[in-house]
Amino acid sequence: MNPLAIITGVGPGAGAALARRFHQGGYRIAMLARDGERLAKLQAELAGAIPVACDVADPAALSSALARIEAEAGPPKVVIHNAVGGAFGSFQEIEPAVLERNFQVNVMALLHLARSVAPKMVENGGGALIVTGNTSSLRGKAKFAGFAPTKAAQRILAESIAREMGPQGLHVAYLMIDAVIDVPWTRERYRDAADDFFIRPAAIADEAWHIAHQDRSAWSFLTEVRPFAETW
Repeated sequence: MNPLAIITGVGPGAGAALARRFHQGGYRIAMLARDGERLAKLQAELAGAIPVACDVADPAALSSALARIEAEAGPPKVVIHNAVGGAFGSFQEIEPAVLERNFQVNVMALLHLARSVAPKMVENGGGALIVTGNTSSLRGKAKFAGFAPTKAAQRILAESIAREMGPQGLHVAYLMIDAVIDVPWTRERYRDAADDFFIRPAAIADEAWHIAHQDRSAWSFLTEVRPFAETW
């Protein structure tokens, strides 16, 4: 039986690339996203994939989705929390409810996800829990007040889980993406940008694959990826 990889936030960019990469590597893929139509299209491409339309910010919906996946495919070997809530504006411009919503997606969903899958993964020999993050987890730039606080909290939560679960055989890692992801809407927004300004979703997925399969003697927690020309 193929090992199971659960991926949240399976959109047209990194999420779909992650699903394709792990499917290519022999995993059965369980895909979570709010857009069920998009998941159905990707399912047609990935044999055996399990599409689950789910808002991860809803704890009951997430719990139901994970129970359905476990009933159909058993416990996962790899879990990737790629779902993201984002909003941009100064602290005076953003609606407080938006920050709270983003916290639910970025932080609380990770908590609920880890609480559900981590014990079962340990019982079944371990695996990897990977969180996709970005530079906002390390700094609060102007106009990022609705986003950066949630990503910083997400990184710290992931580190806390990693320190607890690592000795038990579960590799928890934070993949920090310091770049603009190459998807249609970012190409439209940055029309004059050169190709090497963007990070390719497939390259992100390749790095996540590498992290998930690191030798146990050389696990990493914080991994940064950025285009070679990126200022940092």
